[in-house]
Amino acid sequence: MQIVAYYGNIILVMDIPFKKSKKGITIKIKVEPRSSRKGISGVMGDTLKIRVNSPPVGGAANEELIEILSEKFGIRKSAIIIVRGNSSKDKVVEVAGIDSIPEMHLVKQQLILKGEA
Repeated sequence: MQIVAYYGNIILVMDIPFKKSKKGITIKIKVEPRSSRKGISGVMGDTLKIRVNSPPVGGAANEELIEILSEKFGIRKSAIIIVRGNSSKDKVVEVAGIDSIPEMHLVKQQLILKGEA
């Protein structure tokens, strides 16, 4: 699936890499804690980069990561599980109940699901 990002006259198309699993899909994620902005910031190789405001203390960054994915993909928080990397910036997240990522458009740092604009 792809993210289409609009920056003025520049249009960037980024594929969100994922793998199918028994319960749904898995996504490699690199978390950027203590960021001034939160949300999806791009794709680096086979990894989705996500910024969170929370510090990596007491699971706060993990909770915010799950919240962001839930909002952006339109799924329940309970469907998202951190499979690997609970105490690392590099994580593998499993999203149950879906077989692909919804197509999204990133407009001025705000993520909008296609068809909602």
